[in-house]
Amino acid sequence: MKSYRIAVIGQGYVGLPLSLEFANHYPVLGFDINPIRVDQLNQGNDVTLEADKKKLDESLKKYNETNGSTGYKATSELSDIASSNVYIVTVPTPIDKYNAPDLNPLISASKMLGGIIKKDDIVIYESTVFPGCTEEECVPVLEKHSGLKYNEDFFVGYSPERINPGDKVNTLTNVKKVTSGSTEKAAEEVDNLYKKIITAGTHKAPSLKVAEASKAIENAQRDVNISFVNELALIFDRLGIDTHDVLEAAGTKYNFLKYKPGLVGGHCISVDPYYLAHKAEQLGYHPDVILSGRRVNDSIAKFIASKVVKLLIAKGGVIKDSEALILGVTFKENCPDIRNTKVIDIYTELKDYGVNIDIYDPWADKDEIRHEYGINILDTLIEGKKYDSIIVAVSHNEFIQLDLNQLKKDNAVVFDTKACFDRNLVDARL
Repeated sequence: MKSYRIAVIGQGYVGLPLSLEFANHYPVLGFDINPIRVDQLNQGNDVTLEADKKKLDESLKKYNETNGSTGYKATSELSDIASSNVYIVTVPTPIDKYNAPDLNPLISASKMLGGIIKKDDIVIYESTVFPGCTEEECVPVLEKHSGLKYNEDFFVGYSPERINPGDKVNTLTNVKKVTSGSTEKAAEEVDNLYKKIITAGTHKAPSLKVAEASKAIENAQRDVNISFVNELALIFDRLGIDTHDVLEAAGTKYNFLKYKPGLVGGHCISVDPYYLAHKAEQLGYHPDVILSGRRVNDSIAKFIASKVVKLLIAKGGVIKDSEALILGVTFKENCPDIRNTKVIDIYTELKDYGVNIDIYDPWADKDEIRHEYGINILDTLIEGKKYDSIIVAVSHNEFIQLDLNQLKKDNAVVFDTKACFDRNLVDARL
């Protein structure tokens, strides 16, 4: 039996849970280029809140007690992972300001691994990419920097991540995992490796490209479905009827899918469709449905901001220098993840109207917000301060308990993007 020594490249929302599960069976080194993150993890502190604290502590302890023969340790030293024989890449694959795939983190990781991989090593990619990316973009980099030959000296797998940040029900181990490999033998080895940790089982795709495409369409499908109900929300606003009332009525039919309108941000749904569209356009096909869904979803933040302004004007309010409170800045509820949050778009749009804005979010890291978006957020709500407008952008549990009347001025506007408050307490909702 092959003795696996696993290195997981990237210790974020995807890489850390994966590392800890494999560490139950094999020695695992979690590599990250951020030494601060590495130090935090080795002290048992995970700021993403994805790892179970007890599991992280036990795995670190096991690694120390067994002198690295099993368990987990984080590192930012390349020399530490050079003796591994399985490398799993979980780095981010974002989009740039033109909505084009930004493969820089992926290519950088591939260059790095090209300098240390050895004969018979396996490199498995989990990062979301367009179909064909692994073999067209990553493999040539691995070959160039290693001097090894693909599918003779080293092998490649692709197993798309399905992590849902903040979800403690649909976790890594109980969601079926798609696997694939660059040869039949490699595919079998990769599949068996994941079977060791995925209790829900695996699905072995016939090729790397099929596995890559499966990931891209998972989130593109959800994006298009949400864009449909977001467009309905825009229509029903003009009709003067409540979107959720319509969805409740239509949902009484057995085959109606009750998607809800909302802001579509985060690391997957608002990004992955652009990867699929990029590849389609390379092949000479313009993906109308995918891109139209993106346009609708990207317009919702601007609609919310303009709706708040219109409601303020209708109540006789003055827009310039009015005071607004945005509740929530993470991309989803009860989760510290701020990646690609569309709440920032609401903030920017209201700023353009001359509105003064406070943002409060007990889940978000204020230093991370400042670094990523150049915005300062409140540590806590300002006692006694009342606002001309309140936008409930994220339905954190802490917000549901708030008394909005204590936060708003007379004739204030409350917009509930998540429909999480009683409708009698708000002026409008999606």
